[in-house]
Amino acid sequence: MKKVSRRSFLKNTAMAAAALNYIPFSIRGSNVPSNKLNIAAIGIGGMGGYNLKNCENENIVALCDVDSDYAAGTIKRYPKAKVYKDYRLMLEKQKDIDAIIIATPDHTHAVITMAAMQEGKHVFCQKPLTHNIYEARTITEAANYYNVQTQMGNQGHSVEHIRLLKEWIADGAIGTVREVHAWTDRPVGGDPWSTFAVKAKSTENLPVPETLDWDLWLGPAPYRAYHPDYHPTKWRAWLDFGTGSLGDMGCHILDPAFWALDLGAPDQLQATSTHWEPEIESQTFPRASIVRFNFPANNKRGAVKLTWYDGRLLPEIPEELEIGRELPSSGALIIGDKGAMLHGSHGADGVRIIPEIKMQEYVRPAKTIARVTEGHEGDWIRACKEGKGGKPASSNFNYGGPLTEMVLLGMIAIQVKDQRLEWNRDEMKFTNNDKANLLVKTQYRDGWKL
Repeated sequence: MKKVSRRSFLKNTAMAAAALNYIPFSIRGSNVPSNKLNIAAIGIGGMGGYNLKNCENENIVALCDVDSDYAAGTIKRYPKAKVYKDYRLMLEKQKDIDAIIIATPDHTHAVITMAAMQEGKHVFCQKPLTHNIYEARTITEAANYYNVQTQMGNQGHSVEHIRLLKEWIADGAIGTVREVHAWTDRPVGGDPWSTFAVKAKSTENLPVPETLDWDLWLGPAPYRAYHPDYHPTKWRAWLDFGTGSLGDMGCHILDPAFWALDLGAPDQLQATSTHWEPEIESQTFPRASIVRFNFPANNKRGAVKLTWYDGRLLPEIPEELEIGRELPSSGALIIGDKGAMLHGSHGADGVRIIPEIKMQEYVRPAKTIARVTEGHEGDWIRACKEGKGGKPASSNFNYGGPLTEMVLLGMIAIQVKDQRLEWNRDEMKFTNNDKANLLVKTQYRDGWKL
């Protein structure tokens, strides 16, 4: 399989031009009469199965998961699809695949996405796009190099509410925005973080389930013995596998402000946190944290300060919020010099100007942003069929990559908490903290590379 380094993307422009030759889907598609995509999915026990259900009008031709027991329900749903444990074998053996859904744990997103794009497959990858910043930058560049259609799985980016929020802010509904507060009630994992330490003391060398390929599940992460507190659902809490509450929910909750305010990359950030299990705190994300981002002014707006809270921490209740009205369990406040907006989690769910009397008085502007009518997966399918020159999906990697980078910067700040970090986006490094720079690109296990 041909491998191309990030350096090659930047230097070999002549090769890139040759690689961008495109054969329209209507010509090359394996099911031309019905004009359907042949879709495969990797990681189908959780969100991957949900994503597939939203693609059932296409041909589901291949399924891949390292745990056949966890994936059994999805495998049963698509009896005509070929089944694999190893995505590399699937890519090698099955050449009729047009597009691939990737919904594995965060730490394997990048290597699988890169392998799929190198084979010319369109990719839908769950959020966050990658596990570290170097991967996010490289995967974004690779999507353009291989000229494939992409979509990150932050489904709220395709809904109506996020477009309303962007239009209202552009209309000046709350004036000039200088401040954002966003939060989630998670930490993901919860109590199992604590019980793991107890289990580890009394239980060693637990047998790997016969249905699970543990080495392949680990992928590029450092080797460790199997334990049920990693797989199938608790991996998000662990530094080697997940990206914590911020990585999990930030691509949903921060998406509206990131898009509407054209935030881009912060130049400064810092975090503080608490941890509830000292025996394993070097391996897991904290139970609660606060991350403060500073976004410098650009040619569209002034500087913006954004504060993230997780673990059920909340910002100060704004004066605009009516007495008796509670903040949602996950959501954001966008504060301008003429008012404030409040929304829930995915895609600015339930966005309203507060207090409600101002919402009722507001004369809404015309809808100027194109709406997505096919759903998030459907928008990606449309883009795949349009191919080169067609309209990209709503959260294609050129958008999802930078959003992921912003979220992962916060993840680094949490790991080097109580430090003010200065970030240089162009050089992809912190200018004042060597420890933080070690987390920009983490080391892969022997035998794995991007």
